[in-house]
Amino acid sequence: MGTSAHLRFGPFEVRKCAREVYKHGAKVKLHGQPYQILEVLLDHAGEVVTREDIRQKLWPADTFVDFEHGLNTSIKKLRQALCDSATEPQYIETLPRLGYRFIAPVEIELESSPRQMTGAEAKAIPPAVEAGQSRNEIPKPHRSVRRYVKLAFAMPALAGIAVVLTAVGTRDSFYTFIRSRAAAPVALASAVPPRSLVVLPLQNLSGDPAQDYFADGMTDELTTDLAQFGSLRVISRTSAMHYKGANKTAPEIGRELGVNALIEGTVERAEDRVRIRVQLIDSASDRHLWARSYDRELRDVLRLQSTVAHDIAEEIQGKVMSPQLESASTREHVVRPEAYEDYLKGRYFWNKRTPEALARSIDYFGQAISKDPDFAAAYAGLADTYSVLGSDVLPAAVARSKARDAANKAVALDPTIAEGHTELALVEFYYDWNWKQSEREFQRAIELNPNYATAHQWYSYYLVAMGRFPEAFREARQAEQIDPLSLSINTTLVGRYRDLHQYSQALEQARRVLEMDPNFVPAHIAMGAVYEAQGDWPVAIEEYQKAAELSQGSTPALASLSYAYARSGNRAAAQASAERMQQLSKEHYVSSFDMATVYAGLGERDKALRCLEKAAGERESQLPFLDVTRRFDPLRTDQRFQDLLRRVDIPH
Repeated sequence: MGTSAHLRFGPFEVRKCAREVYKHGAKVKLHGQPYQILEVLLDHAGEVVTREDIRQKLWPADTFVDFEHGLNTSIKKLRQALCDSATEPQYIETLPRLGYRFIAPVEIELESSPRQMTGAEAKAIPPAVEAGQSRNEIPKPHRSVRRYVKLAFAMPALAGIAVVLTAVGTRDSFYTFIRSRAAAPVALASAVPPRSLVVLPLQNLSGDPAQDYFADGMTDELTTDLAQFGSLRVISRTSAMHYKGANKTAPEIGRELGVNALIEGTVERAEDRVRIRVQLIDSASDRHLWARSYDRELRDVLRLQSTVAHDIAEEIQGKVMSPQLESASTREHVVRPEAYEDYLKGRYFWNKRTPEALARSIDYFGQAISKDPDFAAAYAGLADTYSVLGSDVLPAAVARSKARDAANKAVALDPTIAEGHTELALVEFYYDWNWKQSEREFQRAIELNPNYATAHQWYSYYLVAMGRFPEAFREARQAEQIDPLSLSINTTLVGRYRDLHQYSQALEQARRVLEMDPNFVPAHIAMGAVYEAQGDWPVAIEEYQKAAELSQGSTPALASLSYAYARSGNRAAAQASAERMQQLSKEHYVSSFDMATVYAGLGERDKALRCLEKAAGERESQLPFLDVTRRFDPLRTDQRFQDLLRRVDIPH
């Protein structure tokens, strides 16, 4: 290879002509034998270089030096310069008693002055390249144009792995010839770096369907880690899971989700070890851009996830690492395998969002914490669960206490965990009415993980309560772009259109949700609310009836139906629904705020205000929306209602 070669791997560039190494454009202090060893390893990237090979090249036989000590010292200095690890290498792998191997993808850039190619390089070029040109000569550049040859692992000794010839700024076509080699990472040059991606559900290769939760959990965690790279748009796991088992091509998925790259792969669990293989695919061309395998002990699974996410992001983002993820990686907790299994099971049931599944998720998160009390993600999962249950299932006092304690513990253990900050924001918002602190926590969560769709979604609710409707719409839209197939988030967007009086768009959005799932209760309630805002009571009642039937009489559905009956003039039906809610309150928790809306619809002001007083005393999660709930408009002139507004003290 000519001395004009520039070699790139990870964030590093090696300029062979000057014998210099740069990281992100800044010169790295590396010279002498450590640098020479780097060149030897790069010249044989992907192959084993024995200690004897290095000795013959760098320590001539007629010199009197301590070779073993000198080599070990040089390798240590080289690893320090590359920020590499001997135990978990990204670049230089140690093969005990044998030698070393450079394991990262390498890109070689040559300024293409005419030259004769080596025999190995010539043999690697496919016949298509030969048409109209000499086999042993790279075409001369057009006038005033620089030409490059970019090779992934295309050292003369590795012509059998991959050769990518790229003509930049010329009329020549791109030619690609790939020959795979088992377990070797492959990196191909991409014309346009992907800026949006989805992690498709990883396939369970364990041979046990009961291990599906583990593969799903690894998909979820890898998505979370990748989402921390702010310049990437990473589709949420909720949308990704729609493609589990689906027989769709990469271009189809790319178009449906609006992404230009896909991550797909497999997970294999064998006792206390886990093996992951992932590959990066261009969604437009279905072309494989990069692939790598990882094999770790289960106890190191958090570090493994971070490593995989970092490697993928490097390939996509031009070797730029997120400061948040970089700082988080230094504090990774080595989790107990049995605790991690319980955590994944907790997340598996949490994602189902039914009361029964949520109860099981609490059990699993609790078991994970009991087995590993320093496991921050398990506390965050517990806080998530209590927040979801706090709206309709659990009394506010219980949900508030449990969610706050778990969220505080999660953030104390890991200050960079976005889920923990989101839960703290929700507690401050729903229950403590600490508006400024709540907004700071929401913004902190989004700063830590810009692709955490739930943070954007719940921040949207906060902004609604504050009366900041355009901002609330923007946050809901951002959540929808990150998680385009989420029923919950798309239903939230229905409400944001309604808040802005964009009723036709709200109805269209609601219909899209119901096309995805005709039985999704919140979507029927949201559609009914749009018709309610327009004063179309018969159609609103139809939607609320569907919601009540599908949910088997959930409190929000019954409250909406009762209110619509009352406003439409059907007082008897409204009172019957109100009595049913009163009866249900003897069996389980029923929100006093919801009861207040029923009495407001019936015109029973005193009962409505007494219910609101009770809701305020118990700090129910709906109280922050007191001033923007249109159903309470008839109560606004009452001094008791104004006193409640001052008590909640929402800034405007």
